[in-house]
Amino acid sequence: GLLFGFEFCFRLVIFCCLGWQEEVSRYQEKQSCRERRTQAKNLKKLVYVYLVRYAEEQQDLALLSISTFQRALKDPNQLIRASALRVLSSIRVPIIVPIMMLAIKEAATDLSPYVRKTAAHAIQKLYSLDPDQKEHLIEVIEKLLKDKSTLVAGSVVMAFEEVCPDRIDLIHKNYRKLCNLLVDVEEWGQVVIIHMLTRYARTQFVSPWREDAVFDENSEKAFYDSEEERRVDQSKPYIMDPDHRLLLRNTKPLLQSRNTAVVMAVSQLYWHLAPKHELSIITKSLVRLLRSHREVQYIVLQNIATMSIQRKGMFEPFMKSFYVRSTDATHIKTLKLEILTNLANEASISTILREFQTYVKSQDKAFAAATIQAIGCCATNISEVTDTCLNGLVLLLSNRDETVVAESVVVIKKLLQTQPSQHSDIIKHMAKLFDNITVPMARASILWLMGEYCEHVPKIAPDVLRKMAKTFTDEEDIVKLQIVNLAAKLYLTNSKQTKLLTQYILNLGKYDQNYDIRDRTRFIRQLIVPNEKSGALSKYARRILMAPKPAPVLQSAFKDRDRFQLGTLSHTLNSQASGYLELSDWPAVAPDQSVRNVEVVEPVRLPYLRLVLNCFCVHVESVSESESKENSDDSNKSSSSQSEKSSSESDSEKKKKTLKNKKLQQQKPDSKDRQKRIRSTCLRIMQHNYSLNYYLPPQIIQKTLNIMTKYILIHIVLSISTPFFVNCMCSLLHLCVFLACQFDAVSWPVHVSLQASSPVFVPETSHELLHRMTGKGLSAQYRFTRQPCIYGNSMVSLQLTLSNSTDQALENIHISEKSSTGQNIHRFNAIERLEPQASVTVSMGVDFNDSTQAANFQLCTKEDEFSVSIQPAVGELLLPITMSEADFTKEQGKLVGMNESSATITMMPENVSSQSVNRKVVSVANLGVIPSGQENIYRFAGKTVSSGSLVLVSVALKDPDAVITINTEKTVMGSMLLRQVKTALTNSGP
Repeated sequence: GLLFGFEFCFRLVIFCCLGWQEEVSRYQEKQSCRERRTQAKNLKKLVYVYLVRYAEEQQDLALLSISTFQRALKDPNQLIRASALRVLSSIRVPIIVPIMMLAIKEAATDLSPYVRKTAAHAIQKLYSLDPDQKEHLIEVIEKLLKDKSTLVAGSVVMAFEEVCPDRIDLIHKNYRKLCNLLVDVEEWGQVVIIHMLTRYARTQFVSPWREDAVFDENSEKAFYDSEEERRVDQSKPYIMDPDHRLLLRNTKPLLQSRNTAVVMAVSQLYWHLAPKHELSIITKSLVRLLRSHREVQYIVLQNIATMSIQRKGMFEPFMKSFYVRSTDATHIKTLKLEILTNLANEASISTILREFQTYVKSQDKAFAAATIQAIGCCATNISEVTDTCLNGLVLLLSNRDETVVAESVVVIKKLLQTQPSQHSDIIKHMAKLFDNITVPMARASILWLMGEYCEHVPKIAPDVLRKMAKTFTDEEDIVKLQIVNLAAKLYLTNSKQTKLLTQYILNLGKYDQNYDIRDRTRFIRQLIVPNEKSGALSKYARRILMAPKPAPVLQSAFKDRDRFQLGTLSHTLNSQASGYLELSDWPAVAPDQSVRNVEVVEPVRLPYLRLVLNCFCVHVESVSESESKENSDDSNKSSSSQSEKSSSESDSEKKKKTLKNKKLQQQKPDSKDRQKRIRSTCLRIMQHNYSLNYYLPPQIIQKTLNIMTKYILIHIVLSISTPFFVNCMCSLLHLCVFLACQFDAVSWPVHVSLQASSPVFVPETSHELLHRMTGKGLSAQYRFTRQPCIYGNSMVSLQLTLSNSTDQALENIHISEKSSTGQNIHRFNAIERLEPQASVTVSMGVDFNDSTQAANFQLCTKEDEFSVSIQPAVGELLLPITMSEADFTKEQGKLVGMNESSATITMMPENVSSQSVNRKVVSVANLGVIPSGQENIYRFAGKTVSSGSLVLVSVALKDPDAVITINTEKTVMGSMLLRQVKTALTNSGP
């Protein structure tokens, strides 16, 4: 028994070992199969890579694989067909171009949109390999442009841009389709299509940047309200083309895209195509992109910097978004500085300068230097803060950082060139700090100032030259050149004290190692020291060296970048890149818009309606006949059976029949289930019509469903539920919508607009536009009429008085079409002849875009042109409105926080009365007086002319003080208006 037990255990162990070996062998076989498949895939990838990269060198081996790819092009799997075409088109062997061309043509008609998309990508590869195939490829592109798949649209447009971007005629028939499909195209395809449509629109539509533009999306024709207005202007106003509006409307939702490239593409499209008053919708989207990565921020900030030069009002409400953060990179900080400098104006300069004071203390030296340059730009652009900026820069000369001191000196030098006589103390202060400054550029700038304005500092300049003579050999080359210039200028103005010093310095420079310094020294010696060999040039030495020099203009580096299309590589580099396509100018006359009309066979609605009604009638008759037959048969059967089996039927059988009838009745659908089926079917019909779902309010959709489930549609839909019939029901759907709107009381959303009232006070004072001396006898004065402008709702109405003070008549007085600032100006009709000592009054309109920026234009006669400008006061950019006291309080409660500006002043005794307060306020601003039920509280209301933003002003008298409160979304205008109201109420007199 013991031996038997050992034998059993031994056999069991052997059996287990054999089973384990079998499992191991099976596992190894599986692993080897997986490895072989993986190796095969990797080998195939390596073959593809080899063919793509080395086919040009090993063309014989590449030709052997062509048959394999040709077979794969017929594979039933769309992924294999697309992969084969992708690799085949990547083999750069010219001999297989006909094969590639044939494969692309076949793939362009493939049933799979993915394969057609790959064919579009292959077009670009074939064109780069053989440009002679362009005509054949254009035929394929024309065919693919008609494709209705959103998967193909982006790729074929990319091929169009690469092969034939000038063939605009291919886009005509597909323009509206591309606009409508744009929302559903993949993101990078959207970018390509938007850029292409931007170029297309600039060639096919008239410029919307006109004064007489009409932007009503629903209007088809322009009309005039009265005969008087028709007589005023006989010219036909601009009306935006419906296709132009279609492009703007379909790209607007893409501003909410998650892809920053799409948002940037839509922004540049609006910048180049949209009317000026619609540009504000892209501002928030661009500011939102500033939360992205620094690479995205860099591109977005560059484009904003270009926009902010021309349209400051777009980004003024978001100025805080451009404040520099400590985590920003240096190039991001520099761009934000550019934008803040461009946005600076009289109202915001104080806040911006406070920010700049913090930036100057930054540890980033390059950023601190750029900040000092920005301060100089602000001082140049805004004359009110020039002295403040100069004083601040002078304080920076005592800074420990050499970079800050050097940059401050350079900027001060540029600023002092505007008014050097008034800042001689600053030049003296810089001379005192000269020994402590070591940066060569700063030392050279101080020496240049000393030499240029040596007559203003006659005692200090010779002493500085004496110090420079001691250290001449140790100075940098740029400093040596300025020492030589300083010596020459002092020799001409103060030769008694500096003659020997000048000769010493010229002798040192004569033997300097730098040949530029040697040449400069010899030239200066021959120029200022006359001798026998000197020519006539030495007589004009003072004119040459001491000639007045124009002050430098500090301007933004992005001022001229608008010549490139925004969002392009050329705009980023500020240089035309390879492949850049310039935007064409707007055509003077719009091309024929019928080229974009596509013949579409639309379904005729009335026959469908008759068909449905006929089907309904037939259905009702058949149902009624069948029900009547069933009822008659049932009655006959029941009567005969009752007569025949009345005697034999027992009570138990009657009970069974009644139970059976109850079960059948319970199996029939009740009215609630039927109502649910009807409602779901009607909702499915409505979902087929996307336009109604998009434009109708929810209450109208709900009432339309109720009508559809109530009337005859429910019977037809329940009996015939094929997709074809559901599509045919769209005409009846429109009928039900009409019934819902007509017979049901529906409150449609209405936007209440603030209507302007007549002005309370119209100033009679006029402002000089052109003096008679400057205008060669033509003088012009303008005044604000404070009336709604008849030329445009966003324009300020002006009255212009032209006078001729000469002895001869002036002819053809008009305003030139060129405008330097870009405001929309409605020009008056040209005055053919203005007699001597005569005057004429004309009216004009200017769209200031709710900004106090001056409108510059050219006032011309037949022979001369005069540059003039109209500077509006902030109160003239408003229109008065009327409202109740309750509405005033309600709207004022909405405009709080940053939208509220207030100040406390001390009133003059003669200004405390209600008449005086009203007169003072309405004389400053064109506001309407709101009746107030509270004593010592005066309220005024108005709206901005351009944007229609509400402006509320209240004055609360609290003896002896008064609190002025201004509530408006236009914070800049609010602060400027507050300052003017304060001045008016604190001053005595009328």
